[in-house]
Amino acid sequence: MSIRQKKWEELARVKRELAARDWFMGTSGNLSLKVSDEPLTFLVTASGKDKRKETAEDFLLVGADGLPAEATHLKPSAETLLHVHIYNKTNAGCVLHVHTVDNNVISEWYGDEGEVVFTKQEIIKAFGLWEEDAVFRIPIIPNFAHIPTLADEFAKHVHTDMGAVLIRNHGITVWGRDAFEAKKFLEACEFLCSYHVKLLLLKR
Repeated sequence: MSIRQKKWEELARVKRELAARDWFMGTSGNLSLKVSDEPLTFLVTASGKDKRKETAEDFLLVGADGLPAEATHLKPSAETLLHVHIYNKTNAGCVLHVHTVDNNVISEWYGDEGEVVFTKQEIIKAFGLWEEDAVFRIPIIPNFAHIPTLADEFAKHVHTDMGAVLIRNHGITVWGRDAFEAKKFLEACEFLCSYHVKLLLLKR
């Protein structure tokens, strides 16, 4: 089995699991997995597909510019430029972007502050933060309709091989050094968002 085929199947497994969580409403969301470093290529979800279904056209191979690396009628997901910034600036191997009600609510609630801060939560350890008073921050950026502008703003918060950024009333983008790490971070972020939304409701 080729490296590309192995990566395809790995990304398909991640998509399958996130789909089972119902995190791909209305064809939203996009996923990618790096295939090679030199030259940079990665598999990314094709635009407009129902990600709860599995087909031979779920992903396509793109290059460092976010454009198809080979002839195809498929179009990369609209936010592929965000993935490009991550792969070009870090050693990340996987990028996951989903739209959920909870992460949208959190991004709107704290949007004017430009970030949401979580602390005193056990699951923060998923990010390698083991101190009792550890703090985990997720930046929140505006949801620019112009994708290059959105990507440029997003890139300001991409500094390490793992991280997360919320796009206001749009969704969350999480990345890690491999698919396992990226999925772990995404699950932890969604836990924190869901917990915090419920806590806000109980406090009202």
